[in-house]
Amino acid sequence: MTPPPPASPAQAAARKPTGVETLKRASHGLRGRLAEELAEGGVQVSEDAYNLLKFHGSYEQFDRDTATALKQQKLEKDYQFMVRVRMPGGMLTADQYLALDRLADSHANGTLRITTRQGLQFHGILKADLKPSIAAINDTLLTTLCACGDVVRNLMTTSAPRSDARHARLRDDARMLSLALLPQSRGYYQIFLDEAPVAGFDETETLYGETYLPRKFKIGLATPEDNSADVLSNDLAFIALFDDQDTLTGYNVAIGGGLGMTHNRADTFPRLATPVCFVGPDDLLAMARAVVSLHRDHGGRTDRKRARLKYVVEDHGLDWCKARLDAYLGRTLEPPRPMARLHIPELLGWHEQGDGLWWLGVPVPSGRIEDNATATLRTALREIVTQFRVDPIMTAQQDVLLSNVRPEDRDAIDAVLDRHRVVPAASLSTFARFALACPALPTCGLALTEAERVRTPIVASLEAILRRHGLENRRISLRITGCPNGCARSYAGDIGLVGRIPGHYAIYVGGDFDGHSLSFRYLERVPEARLGEAFAPLFAAWAEQGVDDEGFGAFCTRLGRDALLSLAGAVDGALPAA
Repeated sequence: MTPPPPASPAQAAARKPTGVETLKRASHGLRGRLAEELAEGGVQVSEDAYNLLKFHGSYEQFDRDTATALKQQKLEKDYQFMVRVRMPGGMLTADQYLALDRLADSHANGTLRITTRQGLQFHGILKADLKPSIAAINDTLLTTLCACGDVVRNLMTTSAPRSDARHARLRDDARMLSLALLPQSRGYYQIFLDEAPVAGFDETETLYGETYLPRKFKIGLATPEDNSADVLSNDLAFIALFDDQDTLTGYNVAIGGGLGMTHNRADTFPRLATPVCFVGPDDLLAMARAVVSLHRDHGGRTDRKRARLKYVVEDHGLDWCKARLDAYLGRTLEPPRPMARLHIPELLGWHEQGDGLWWLGVPVPSGRIEDNATATLRTALREIVTQFRVDPIMTAQQDVLLSNVRPEDRDAIDAVLDRHRVVPAASLSTFARFALACPALPTCGLALTEAERVRTPIVASLEAILRRHGLENRRISLRITGCPNGCARSYAGDIGLVGRIPGHYAIYVGGDFDGHSLSFRYLERVPEARLGEAFAPLFAAWAEQGVDDEGFGAFCTRLGRDALLSLAGAVDGALPAA
């Protein structure tokens, strides 16, 4: 056989592992020089430390609002750190929440932000306060380890605190997987908690290997009737199936979800997880390890923009992936079982838990728990948690559920929220309640334009058009992101606004409210001021031509891009999607 020709320099370079891969291999269990750099003072860290810090739950950032003015004055950028808490299922005790609330003042910028993965994160932490902040979080019996980085991230599941076997099992599964899938390295504990090294302790990463995963790995758990975790947007989705007596029969497993992409790279794209098999109640952890191993062994390590598990599934096919999962587990896996359609329930407002107690879902615009001129939400939540000892739960919709409320305390809690001008869920339209936004500017280094800071005016503008047609309380979801990475799941809802250039968005439509289908790109580079103009004819057509309870995304998919463009006509400043 004639040997293949030698690789060209370009081909060889394309196969060379990225610098991050080399760094991970040489990091001595994610330690690098982090301890030394944190002790050296200053306001920022090296590039190597920047990349390793992610595994420990922190990103170095700078205030992009002030960067230009500081540069003109030949001054240092306003460097700061974001720290994210790993909290499976968004669950906190009252004491944990109050400790984190205090930390927002003592070490951060006075706010807490709920992530779309049910975590909490702090912004504005200075380098000198980074180690004390992380130590303080650990004092609450929480952690920041693996809240970011090329590892299994925060485990998502339903946040509804219903007192039944189904929800209890999901909560227990999330906690178990979260603990079991942490790395073996003690580097985190030695760097941030001053743990002394133990001679002979085996830190071999039997799951992750010495280079950990090619990219981040996300897991979600759900039941068909409660997909509030939007499971199919995850690398690995477990959908628990129960019989009529609420006995768990097992899990349908779907793989290959992930919503990040890169503008102008057709080989990157959002993808929903595909059902691959069914496993029994006792096989959850083994299955999770197998899918993580599939990513570890076959994920791309030469191009971080194509390093997610979804590209392994897309490039090799589901049958190829299933054969490897069979091999990891040592048996032939059963096909997925039939199940009901996934559904995202309403969690805001007052709900009975089923144990004599109640929960109250409190809307948190863009997930930002703060006091501002409109409402003193952070103070209200602190008062309620302190006085009534409720346990907060963060949702994938960036809201907070106050659980374990005694019936006799309901009116008093409502009064606290009213005194602090917190808008109750009942006074918000469905459209407003289900609108998400990522932080974007000024803290995210990847943001191309605004998201959180324009959520309120964008929602108000589009809501006014919906109201004219009597549509504001139809189930319709809006997700806004400042860049194409999809942190607010912008490709999986009815409407996605994706930052394209400053002040402009690509519009995606056609997704499904309950998380079954992706959107398609409809318009490119629409100025923020023209978003209403772009949507007005579409909403009017939906009101006139929608079939029964057809969702907006389904309506757009049924008509297709060409028909939508003909309805809308030209939008000043916008470009049709290619």
